Amino acid sequence: MAGHPRVVSTAEQLEELQDLARSDRRDEADRARAVVLSINGWTSGQIARAFGVTPDSVRRWRSWFAEAGVDGLRASDRTGREAVKSAAAASVAAALLTEPVADRANWTLPRLQAEITRQAEVSISKSQLSKTLKKTATDGAGRATVLPAGRIATPSIAPGSGSNS
Repeated sequence: MAGHPRVVSTAEQLEELQDLARSDRRDEADRARAVVLSINGWTSGQIARAFGVTPDSVRRWRSWFAEAGVDGLRASDRTGREAVKSAAAASVAAALLTEPVADRANWTLPRLQAEITRQAEVSISKSQLSKTLKKTATDGAGRATVLPAGRIATPSIAPGSGSNS
């Protein structure tokens, strides 16, 4: 096909690509899957639509694979400054949000911002604070309502069980 450079791989590379496609890191896995699809004859446009990226991204991934093999698709260590504000914010927020619910204030992002500024002497935006809280939260932690006798309330999904019925 004109304008569609053929991606070729050895059997060993294909096996490595398939291993990388099962990576916990979505970026690595997507790049590996895209190269496998490319090896199987998919075009950049088809792959881009499947992964929600641009065709240029797919072409870049192909070139990384052509230059460095499977290692070229692996995520690299982030460079740049440390996330000082986020680390300070996470530390202060963790201490504030672990207090018993009955004894603690209702924390909003602006209130948390002010307290973080007061305690850690760093200023963090609401959007960055929100991202930091999402990253540091544990899945499902604090979402259940504990009832007397240690029972946990679970939302009902039965028809007519909503508050509008």
